[in-house]
This record gives sequence, C-alpha cells and structure tokens, in this order.
Amino acid sequence: MSRPARRTRPPGFLAHLAGDAIEVRSAGSAPAETINPSAVAAMAELGIDIADEKPKILTYDAVETSDVVITMGCGDTCPAFPGVSYRDWVLEDPAGKGVDAVRPIRDEIKSRVEALVEELLSQTRQ
Repeated sequence: MSRPARRTRPPGFLAHLAGDAIEVRSAGSAPAETINPSAVAAMAELGIDIADEKPKILTYDAVETSDVVITMGCGDTCPAFPGVSYRDWVLEDPAGKGVDAVRPIRDEIKSRVEALVEELLSQTRQ
C-alpha cells in the first residue's frame, strides 16, 4: 500500500466517525494514480467505502485554511503556516502487501482518528 492509501483511510474514518461535525480533506505531496486495492478492501471490511476516492495533490490553500493537518512523513514538502496544528503520524508503509498486512495499520489509524475526533469535538463543546 502506498502513501495515498494511508492518506485516504484517515479521512474515511473521520467522515465515518464524526459525520458533518468535522470537515475532512485528503491530499498528498506526491499522490499516486489510484488507491491501493488492499486498503480499499480493508476499509470495506469495516463498512467504509473508499473505492471511489481519488488521490489529490496537496495545495497551500488546503493547508492554510485547515485547523489541524495530519502528515504521514511528507517532511519539508508539506507547507507550514502559523496557527495550523501539525501532527505527523509515523506509520508502516505496506506498499505491495496484501490485506492481512494492511489491517494492523488500518486499526492503528482508526485508533488515532478516534482520539483526534474526541479531541476536536471536545474543543467545540468548550
């Protein structure tokens, strides 16, 4: 699975867990042409359909207008703006691996997204 597959799963979980309460954008500094089929299959096992998602290029505007940006190893290629909270999620890259290898990564992303949703929603309640 490539970075685009990793990038697509957090928004899939965010949209699934937070509904319309959190605006979700997904993009990458070097997006692939398609989403890895193993990532699509792993998410489908949880009832989350990312099959129609298309990898998108990360834009300065998307970052600048965000409150929180989750990065996955883009380093200096990701634009940085004052007032934006950045979190780098270091995850295994299961490029070329099957669904069995993708599941633990999917589950780790789900745990991180659940914590992020709780954090962001608790901030809006204050």
